[in-house]
Amino acid sequence: MGSQGNRTGWLVLAVLFLLILLPLFAVVIQVLLPGVFFGQFKLGNLSLLLDVFRRPLWYVSLKNSVILGIGTTVFATIIGTAIAMARANWVFRGAKLLDFAVWILIITPSFILAQGWVMFASADGLAAQWLGWHSLHSFIFQPVGLIVVMTLSKFPLAYLTVYSALEWKVDRLSEAARLSGGSSWTVWRTIQAPLLLPAICSGAMLVFMDTVGDFGLPASIATIFRFPTLPYSIYSALYTSPIRFDMAGALSFYLVLLIALAMSVQLYAMRKSRYDFLSSRATRSEPRKPRKGGIYLVIGNLVFLAVVIGIPFGSNLLMSISGSSSSSGKGLTFEHYRALFAGKNDALLEGLIHSLEIAAVAAVIGLFVGFLVAYVLTYSEFKLRKTIDVISLVSLAVPGIVLGIGYIFIWNQAWLEKIGLLLYGTPWILILASVAGVIPVITRVVVGAMAKVPRQLLSAAQMQGASFWQRVTSILMPLIKGAMLYAGLAAFGASVFDLAISSILYPPNFMTLPVVINKAFEDLQFGYAAAATLTGGGLVILIIAVMELLIKPSRKRVKS
Repeated sequence: MGSQGNRTGWLVLAVLFLLILLPLFAVVIQVLLPGVFFGQFKLGNLSLLLDVFRRPLWYVSLKNSVILGIGTTVFATIIGTAIAMARANWVFRGAKLLDFAVWILIITPSFILAQGWVMFASADGLAAQWLGWHSLHSFIFQPVGLIVVMTLSKFPLAYLTVYSALEWKVDRLSEAARLSGGSSWTVWRTIQAPLLLPAICSGAMLVFMDTVGDFGLPASIATIFRFPTLPYSIYSALYTSPIRFDMAGALSFYLVLLIALAMSVQLYAMRKSRYDFLSSRATRSEPRKPRKGGIYLVIGNLVFLAVVIGIPFGSNLLMSISGSSSSSGKGLTFEHYRALFAGKNDALLEGLIHSLEIAAVAAVIGLFVGFLVAYVLTYSEFKLRKTIDVISLVSLAVPGIVLGIGYIFIWNQAWLEKIGLLLYGTPWILILASVAGVIPVITRVVVGAMAKVPRQLLSAAQMQGASFWQRVTSILMPLIKGAMLYAGLAAFGASVFDLAISSILYPPNFMTLPVVINKAFEDLQFGYAAAATLTGGGLVILIIAVMELLIKPSRKRVKS
């Protein structure tokens, strides 16, 4: 499998370079050589990078991103770690609901969550109308309030990371500390917390990267509160007249720099000490019944779920069936749902169809590329495997807004039109960007499935004269078919609601579902936007559920 693995490795490396690294390099090159992608060859003035500290909008955008990122990281990591430890240590009613809510928050686009909070907390929102909480508006729409909203959306990243690390435990370490007279707090502070440090740092890094690169929250709150961040200012630079590529490039540079710093901090923390404490005495953690205070866990969990799930999703539901976004006098109605598919408002139907088509094509292409990446990482002896692994994760860390900027620089070239590859302004650029975004997810899922398939099976088939594709289609594919289908469905769902990529790259007169929803929200059509969100999201979930039901029989046949 050596020569075939090397050929596949070089092919995968070339594809990943084209889809991920080249757009990122383009962002950096634009700063060093402004205008080079548009026929102007001149050395850039690097003082442009220092303009971020002289130009008010640039400086405020950088400052807001740093404040929002650090604040959210601190609070989301604390909350996620605390909830993970409580979930791992104790049994309580509603624990499964907590697990379900965590996954719902992870897969739901941030702009939908943010829109729910805006509908709830705005001056004439649901909190003011139904509960009389008029002061909530002044609390939420300020930096501290936005950190709270972002924290309640991003804590699942820290929760899952820490909860996974708590799966196994070695009680002898804690028992030795207690025999030496250590209190419960001392045991946790000196033993358990340091052992969890890698997981805590990883969770914090994920929270920070996801927060500073988030485009959904600033895009959603811009209708009622001005809070520019780096992603939103990059977007604004491309949709002002004249277009400010210099501003977009400089701010993208700082956004990538923030993410690189976050990754460096985590790597530094990981190198400081050794944490490989598991041994043959390790046992799987089993939550136990609390001796006292169990009722408080149940009540606290329900209240917490009511806030993190009930407010954003409940607000979308209530607003979608309210007669008016500014008054409750008209009562409940389905007028917004009827307006979705009315002849004068066919933008939603077109946007939904376009998003489903793009997501389906991106999922198929991404599945093919992700399969090859996973194959190289699992079975080949390709010397640049680690490089491929790193590149496949880069698009997970780099915000979609930056990736979109790079795609504009690369695919908006006049000479590409002569060879029929001018993709900017066509749906294909959306597909390529979506493929780049789903590759990390698909790769991680498929690699996990391939790890269970022994290399000897493929080697034996090769010795019998089976070609590469025969080994893949007759042995490997049937054994990991379920994982591949689930990876494809996950990629499909993620691509439908990618607001950052859609907002940056959607062609003229080619609306997508996220853009339609966001534009309706910007026009203060809260009821219509909420109905569109629930209708589009419900249809996507239905498609995924139907596909899952259809593939279950085939999975059973493979097992038999």
